[in-house]
Amino acid sequence: MSAPSKKSSPAVDAGGPSTGKTQILFGFHAVTVRLKTAPSSVQEILFDATRRDQRMKGFLEKAEAAGAKLVESDDDRLLKLCGTHRHQGVVARVRPVAQHHSLDDVLDAVEGPPLVLVLDGVTDPHNLGACLRVADGAGAHAVVAPKDHAVGLNATVAKVASGAAETVPYLMVTNLARTLNELKERDIWVIGTSDQAEKTLYDLDLTGPVALVLGAEGDGMRQLTAKTCDELVRIPMQGAVESLNVSVAAGVCLYEALRQRKPAAG
Repeated sequence: MSAPSKKSSPAVDAGGPSTGKTQILFGFHAVTVRLKTAPSSVQEILFDATRRDQRMKGFLEKAEAAGAKLVESDDDRLLKLCGTHRHQGVVARVRPVAQHHSLDDVLDAVEGPPLVLVLDGVTDPHNLGACLRVADGAGAHAVVAPKDHAVGLNATVAKVASGAAETVPYLMVTNLARTLNELKERDIWVIGTSDQAEKTLYDLDLTGPVALVLGAEGDGMRQLTAKTCDELVRIPMQGAVESLNVSVAAGVCLYEALRQRKPAAG
């Protein structure tokens, strides 16, 4: 492998994928997925030159093969760029990838019954990143959230999502209740989660078109969102803990849908 460039890099906007002309991605998974899905959007990759382990060596070989500009750096500079020590020695400056799809576009392209995750009031980027990761793993076709009272895609979300922020459509809508009604018009069953519901998740048939709606920890779904759902269910809790983190709850719900759909899919 040829020696990486040692040129300096101009100042960047560390706000992540949702703001500015230049965005920041960090961590091996997030940067590797961007190199696979949109290599031309990667302006340069800064890496910790003191890290010489096999994982870094393999990553740099893949990055160079993809035509990425590699810039030697150090931990202090990487910290300033992404705002966290959890960069793993890899930070990329990237151009935003245009999102050409709407929810209608996504659903029109789905083969088989759609599976949608709807998040109401999730403002923590770590929770959103984990939700995107589990949505990708369970095969959800989209994650939907309101533009207000929700976190957008940023560098922390992308890092926690481990590449899923690049693969799962995250669609922020102006009016969540209206969007839920539009899903219902498509014969998608809108199921909300509530600790007060009588039925449990395991009482339902999730093999058809389904949108699973979860609220943030503590406050849960907003009242209008809950009223708009076709049905409310709860996740059974057997111990002393009263509720689950939203990303854990998303995993429980989405993987129950996947479990039920698996036999039908063969």
